[in-house]
Amino acid sequence: MMTTSESTTNPIPGQYWEWRGHKIYYVQAGIESDVKPPLLLVHGFGASTDHWRKNILGLGTDFPVFAIDLLGFGRSAKPKLSYSGDIWRDQLSDFILQVIGRKSVLAGNSLGGYACLTVAAKYPESVAGLVLLNSAGPFSQPSIPENSTKLSRKPLKQILDKITKNIFQQSLFQVLLFKYVRQRWVIRRTLEKVYLDKSAVTDQLVAEIQRPAYDSGAVDVFLSVFSTPQGEKVDVLLQQLTIPLLLLWGEFDPWMNAPERSQQFRQYYPQLTEIFLKAGHCPHDEVPEQVNSHLRDWLLSHEL
Repeated sequence: MMTTSESTTNPIPGQYWEWRGHKIYYVQAGIESDVKPPLLLVHGFGASTDHWRKNILGLGTDFPVFAIDLLGFGRSAKPKLSYSGDIWRDQLSDFILQVIGRKSVLAGNSLGGYACLTVAAKYPESVAGLVLLNSAGPFSQPSIPENSTKLSRKPLKQILDKITKNIFQQSLFQVLLFKYVRQRWVIRRTLEKVYLDKSAVTDQLVAEIQRPAYDSGAVDVFLSVFSTPQGEKVDVLLQQLTIPLLLLWGEFDPWMNAPERSQQFRQYYPQLTEIFLKAGHCPHDEVPEQVNSHLRDWLLSHEL
């Protein structure tokens, strides 16, 4: 196991684990410890273990650290399946049981955060703590901004919304959309929209996001993610949670309103801890030193 404490922006070499006949890629680093819990890092949509390259060794000075590519992403296999929170929940749960071998702390960004939440809610015996970084996932009732009033939607807008939804559900359109969004310049433009610090959007980051999108089966994963019904609602999962929860918010995330989602999380799990950071959708990559420090302090303070 790697024990160096040097910070790096280079991907850390990993290995493969076979799960349900599919190759799953993961990275392992950090110190061996019988008293400190292992930390499992889970990337967001379209990302991979590479997205945690600024965190793995930094956190590894204090904890055993694992990072994993979800089935369908990164260097993991991309079989033609129905992709949903359930399949990633089972993958992560089995990885903890079969590879890590003991209770772990899960930390996930965006889609990875939702996957981690489903594991923590369903398999509490495997999870010691949960860290969510701008976590995705729908609530049963969308939040309504203060001082707003409910207005009936105009019939024309309802019709246009329905037409747009039908277009997006057409597989041919989705294939064309996928081929468009995986272009390097589109990836860069998208990242620059969701990162507060544009200098963090490097050629290396863009290449790491683009590479898996050209793997065999990548387009089928994309089609499945956008056609498979959404999983359990976040509020339902939170009401099943029984472990310490830390929320790390990139408060300038244009994809989700951090203050509003914060209120929703607190409504259903008021005992959580949360910290707001000057960052966008991926604070672990944009302000890694701050994320590593806050995560480390929280873990040590809770003696998980």
